[in-house]
Amino acid sequence: MENQTFNPVNVKTEKKEKEAFNGKPTPAFIAASWSALLIGMVAYCIGLWNADMLLNEKGYYFVILLFGLFSVISVQKAVRDKQEGVAVTDIYYGIAWFVTIASLVLLVIGLWNADLLLSEKGFYGMSFALSLFAAIAVQKNTRDVKFIDDQEK
Repeated sequence: MENQTFNPVNVKTEKKEKEAFNGKPTPAFIAASWSALLIGMVAYCIGLWNADMLLNEKGYYFVILLFGLFSVISVQKAVRDKQEGVAVTDIYYGIAWFVTIASLVLLVIGLWNADLLLSEKGFYGMSFALSLFAAIAVQKNTRDVKFIDDQEK
């Protein structure tokens, strides 16, 4: 068993670390989140631009991206509001989850039935997933920064 002696230097260091952490995301994490969102969205859109498919198919995949991004932001907001005690109706909460799942299902159905190489299908799936995850992180960061800034005023 380790020797558990009192060390005042460690106590001071731990106290400083706890005081320094205020829940605000670091600039590096904020930049990484925005970068991931932009990379995912731009890659997905470049893939669509260069794809050998009809314009209506490109439109379908583009709308699914927009639909998915909006829906995950709604889910993140609803979950966070509930966590913080802000009133969220069950219908809104349910719809937010439903449309998120619907966007994923629509993408899977579209890719499953698409006349694309498996590598192209994987590319669209991964860039879509990256975009959705990054949108959640960006929304969370935005909300955290605003909350902390409002408390510091």
